[in-house]
Amino acid sequence: MTDTTTAPESESTPAPARQRPARQGGRGRPQAKPQNPARAPRAVHPVLQQLFELYPKMFGERFLPLKLGVFQDLLALHPELFKRDELKVALGLHARSTRYLESVASGLQRHDLNGEPVEPVAPEHVHHAIMEVFRRRQARANQDLRPYARAQLIEAIEASGLSREDYLLCIRQQDEVSTALLDEAFAELAEQAAKRDALLRTFEASGKTVAEFSDMYGMDPDEVAHTLERARFAKAAQVAKAALAAQAPAEADSQESPPPAEPADETAATDPLEAP
Repeated sequence: MTDTTTAPESESTPAPARQRPARQGGRGRPQAKPQNPARAPRAVHPVLQQLFELYPKMFGERFLPLKLGVFQDLLALHPELFKRDELKVALGLHARSTRYLESVASGLQRHDLNGEPVEPVAPEHVHHAIMEVFRRRQARANQDLRPYARAQLIEAIEASGLSREDYLLCIRQQDEVSTALLDEAFAELAEQAAKRDALLRTFEASGKTVAEFSDMYGMDPDEVAHTLERARFAKAAQVAKAALAAQAPAEADSQESPPPAEPADETAATDPLEAP
């Protein structure tokens, strides 16, 4: 009986059908490695997987800012499921993830485990998230992302309702990048406020209705009305602030000196999920 089994090729036997890879960079040089090798998917922390299965609205495809004290809530609701140390590590990973920081930076409210909004995020936490996301993205980007970060800071400052002094005191910025971006943001806010104030003065001096004034300058009536409302609100706030400032010295003279302020909490710039 004839043996039809094909013998394996030896290394010395030429293989006409086999295509040799093209050399790159000259004779004897190794081939270039692929530019974007496929990355293995990251392993998900087992506790985070359990949290996703229990609360998909909060730990699923979309992340939402978590309410303060959620660590204690989870321990109380699932004492047999979560160990304290493991849960703390998992929530720390979650809170430091870029997706979670993006949700905080967007200005969304904090939510409970059922996905219901319960409280606003503190301005210092929003600011920290904006700057951290900016740093991470800028490190990988081929373009300047400062304009985007500045726009986010402007929105966060306006949403906080704080003055420049109060905002800076609240966030306690320390690095040069944050300081420079804040200076740019406050300068743009001041310019916008000056334009609104000028529009208000021009409108009041015109004696026109909003519709007539808008038509005279070729502007959108709804936009003009909104701008005038913001200018009036800012003007009223300035008047109220001036009145309080004038009243403060008299009240301070009639009261005893307050106790010395406590040292600033260095952890306030983070987004704590575990109450002290």
